[in-house]
Amino acid sequence: MTSTALQSPPTAPQILRRCRELVAPALAEAIGGLHPWVAEMAGYALGRCEIGGAPATHGQGKGVRQALAVLGAEAAGGPGAAGVPGAVAVELVHTFSLLHDDIMDGDALRRGRPALWKAYGTGPAVLAGDALFALAVETLTAAPATAHAAAAVRHLTAALRDLVHGQADDLLFADRPWTGPEAVGVGEYESMAEHKTGALLGCALALGAQLAGAPPETADALDRAGRHLGVAFQIADDVLGIWGEPAVTGKPVHSDLRQGKKTLPVLVALNAPGHPALAELLAAPAALDDTGVRKAAALVERAGGRTVALREARRHLAAADALLATASLAPRPAEELRSVLSSLAHRAI
Repeated sequence: MTSTALQSPPTAPQILRRCRELVAPALAEAIGGLHPWVAEMAGYALGRCEIGGAPATHGQGKGVRQALAVLGAEAAGGPGAAGVPGAVAVELVHTFSLLHDDIMDGDALRRGRPALWKAYGTGPAVLAGDALFALAVETLTAAPATAHAAAAVRHLTAALRDLVHGQADDLLFADRPWTGPEAVGVGEYESMAEHKTGALLGCALALGAQLAGAPPETADALDRAGRHLGVAFQIADDVLGIWGEPAVTGKPVHSDLRQGKKTLPVLVALNAPGHPALAELLAAPAALDDTGVRKAAALVERAGGRTVALREARRHLAAADALLATASLAPRPAEELRSVLSSLAHRAI
C-alpha cells in the first residue's frame, strides 16, 4: 500500500461504519436490559435480528443519527466516546418514531421487510416504541458527565416535542385539500419537515457536542445545521417516494402518490401555472391505480416539481454547510462531518 493511500481521508461509508462500531456495544447493552420479548422486537426494528430473534441476514441501516452524535462530540474537540450516550439515545428515539410512523401511515414495509406492527402486531409495536422512548431518556440520564447529561436530556426532550409537532402537522396535512385557500403551502411543509426530521438530526449533533463539553453557541450551530440537513433529507425522501427504486426505498414504486401524501414535489407542481389536470387527478374520490400514479408522477415532473424540490434540498444543504464553516470546530472531525453530509446529499439529490 502506498503512503498516499495511507493518508487518504476516510470515505463516508468508512466514517459511518467506524461510528456504528463505536456505538454498537452500548446500544446492545441498552436493549439487553429490556424485557426479552420487547428486546427482540427492538432488535428486529433496528435490523439486528429476524422475527423470533435469529441473527439478521441482511445489512443494518447506515446509522446516520448515531454517527452525527459521535462526530458532534469529535467536532467539539472531545473523544467520540463522549458522544456515545447521545448516539444511543437518538438511535432509540429515531427507531421509536419509525415504529409509530409506520402504524400511523399504514406502511406495511420498512427497509424491505415487514414493518414491526405487521410482524408482531400493532399493540406489541406500540409497546416496543414506548420502551425505546423511555430507554432513550434513561440512557442520557446515566451519561458519565452529570452536568452535561442534564443539558443533553433537556435538549432531547425539546427535540421530541418538535418531532411530535411535525408528525401532528404531517397527519393533519392529509385531511387538507390539494388546492384553494386551505391547501398546504410550501412554507408549512418545510416547517413540518424541520420539526419532524430536522429536530432529531440537529439534536444528534448537538447532543454529541454537549456531552463533550462544547459551549452553547457551538451546540446551537450544530443543531441548526442538523435541522437544515433534516429538511433536505425529508425532501430527498419525498423524491424517492415518487421516483425511487423499490430496491433502494424498500417500498413500492410511487408509494407516496398512492397514499396521497402532501410531499414537496407535488405541492410545488400544484402551485405551477397551467397544471389543473394534476389537481383533478389527485382530488378524485377513488384511490389512484397504476395508470393514475404513473400519470400523476409524469405531471409532477412536467410541472417542475422534481427540479424545484431538488433545488430546495440543495439550498438547505448549503445552509447547513455554512453553519459548520462558521462554528468553532476541530478541523479533521469537521471535515469528516462534511463528508458524511455530502454523501447523504447524493442519496437522491
